[in-house]
Amino acid sequence: MPTETIEFGGLQIAFDDRVLRPRAWTIAQSQWAADLVQEAAPGPVLELFAGVGHIGLAAVVDSDRQLVLVDLNPVACELARHNVESAGLAGRVEVREGRIDEVVGDAETYPVIIADPPWVPSAGIHEFPEDPHIAIDGGSDGLDLARTACEVIDRHLQPGGSAIVQLGTVEQAEAIGEHLTDALGSDITLVETRRHDRGVLARLAR
Repeated sequence: MPTETIEFGGLQIAFDDRVLRPRAWTIAQSQWAADLVQEAAPGPVLELFAGVGHIGLAAVVDSDRQLVLVDLNPVACELARHNVESAGLAGRVEVREGRIDEVVGDAETYPVIIADPPWVPSAGIHEFPEDPHIAIDGGSDGLDLARTACEVIDRHLQPGGSAIVQLGTVEQAEAIGEHLTDALGSDITLVETRRHDRGVLARLAR
């Protein structure tokens, strides 16, 4: 499978047709997370649904933070490891392959969490034929995996910490905020959303 390379946040990021092509607009997620990292309590950054790792890598490259990248797709994890090496960050980045709700240890907590769950409703994935379905299919309302991300964030976000979650619409962001408070009884709340041309970023804070 031919591998392409794209510039993302000053890094050279490799990917291929088996994974989601890095979207230029998502550098906004990296930048927001990087801003939070500067003021956050000590500890590593966690990225859920990391894909080839570009968002998390760009978020920590100018800091001394460690980073844990999690994705279920073995191809994405292979490419993420390559991108970690290419960025010269092998000494402080770990790539974990598996379900996000299974590969983060019970005792692990993080001051900043990044999450990029698939958020396209299943009925609409045909509109994106160039994208692997595993990378975009979010279930009937697009939020199946975002809800799982919320559960992981609830278990592992430190007091005073923040999570930046990528979604499709403000309505989806509001729905996961309600899921945290109403369904999970969490003390994490939706505190800010930022609209972009191709999606929405939501900040959750504890």
